Amino acid sequence: MKKLINEPEDVVDEMLDGMVAAYPDRLRRLDDAEVLVRKDAPIDGKVGIVSGGGSGHEPTHGGYIGEGMLDGAAAGEVFTSPTADQLESMIEACDGGEGVLCVVKNYEGDVMNFDTAAEMAEMQDVEVSQVVVNDDVAVQDSLYTTGRRGVAGTILVHKAAGAKAADGADLEEVTRVAEKVVDNVGTMGMALTSCITPDKGEPTFDLGADEIELGIGIHGEPGTERTEKASADEITEHLTEQVLEDLELDDGQEVLTIVNGMGGTPLMELFVVNNRLQELMDEHGLETWDAWVGDYMTSLDMEGASITVCALDDELKELLLAPADTPGLTVTE
Repeated sequence: MKKLINEPEDVVDEMLDGMVAAYPDRLRRLDDAEVLVRKDAPIDGKVGIVSGGGSGHEPTHGGYIGEGMLDGAAAGEVFTSPTADQLESMIEACDGGEGVLCVVKNYEGDVMNFDTAAEMAEMQDVEVSQVVVNDDVAVQDSLYTTGRRGVAGTILVHKAAGAKAADGADLEEVTRVAEKVVDNVGTMGMALTSCITPDKGEPTFDLGADEIELGIGIHGEPGTERTEKASADEITEHLTEQVLEDLELDDGQEVLTIVNGMGGTPLMELFVVNNRLQELMDEHGLETWDAWVGDYMTSLDMEGASITVCALDDELKELLLAPADTPGLTVTE
């Protein structure tokens, strides 16, 4: 294993301190916790938006802290949920008096610990709402989940809910918008290689030189099919067709698409995928309103990609266009 780390057990701690050192005017770290929050949190009179999960998916989650998106993010160990105590500390640190929305990816540890943290925070008179993102169309259940996994579509939930909160909406309205995104987004991913976790130092699963995994999860969970390697167009067609079959969109529907890298994929290859993806949108009678290409939710150094499609209406377009200023995503008017 060749990685730019010191001791594997120190990776998350040093990463968080490194993020604060890079953005000292935007981020601060809670004492004795693997939690980052906005430098100005809590913001009085604004609904707090928080998220979190295992590390290894950067820029998710801490990279989306800032104006127009998250107020806080908790970082568990690599591919491991943050503890309920950490999540409670984050929720309370981001409560500006109008309540806090927790955006939770559908993994059993995340859901359980966020539920516990919400109960603990509510005992301290913090109003808490939650949405669970389950945009992965590949599998219903996996090693980490009961039900569909939460993957790259989560970023759109952060963006829409964060914009609604920044506009002064109450917790009920912010939650409604977040659920609206969840109801209209689908994602499917694939892997060319396994990732290598710092503590294990070897691939988390075996994948032959001539094999690819379709429907892979962001922790390396098995997908729907292991097959021989294929062209970029063939892979893009498979992933896209699965997502569109799930969404059942009407002709002429406006969509936002994401080609998301899994951490080890060159941008060149992601743009090749996007080229075919946009052709497929045209072939299906869909109108691409915006197309994102890049690393938004990764799996350490895994080579591969995921494709996300989100159906839009005027409200969601307005929220996705609203200003955001975070390390991982910036939107300007």
